[in-house]
Amino acid sequence: MDLVMLYGPPAVGKLTVGRALAARTGLKLFHNHLALDAITAVFDFRSPGYLRLRELFWLETFAEASRADVSLVFTFMPETSLTPGFTDRAGDAVERHGGRLRLVELTCAIDVQEGRLDDPSRAAFAKLRSVEDLRHLRAHGWLDYAMPAAELRLDTGAMSADAAAERIESALRL
Repeated sequence: MDLVMLYGPPAVGKLTVGRALAARTGLKLFHNHLALDAITAVFDFRSPGYLRLRELFWLETFAEASRADVSLVFTFMPETSLTPGFTDRAGDAVERHGGRLRLVELTCAIDVQEGRLDDPSRAAFAKLRSVEDLRHLRAHGWLDYAMPAAELRLDTGAMSADAAAERIESALRL
């Protein structure tokens, strides 16, 4: 079982690349907003209950998928409300059942990122759509969660989602 964690800041193409990777490989796509939207139906965004359930939902899904030998593509944005060591706990959740955590960082130039924010597809999951809000998050360090080094780092402004998925599939031998 592989848990391919596609991560990066808003609007770098995590879900788009994740969909392309899932289509190429048959891995299941576990998009971050599936959990977030369910939790915010009950708890306010970033409230203590939200934060506890978000991590629990993610980690239990990873562990259960590993137990069932179901490989996943997981898309998410590291940010400062994550508790320190989240990636270690994610790795533990899959490795204790024989799985592997595979980290893939997606990036792009700020002008490309900001240009993608108003794409209509972002509205489907209540994703960040304001350049002003993104700049505020950046300026106040909200996106500064320290991640361990990725196995692969791709600039999605320099390639299509399909090309990125092909590179990931090849590099990780999925």
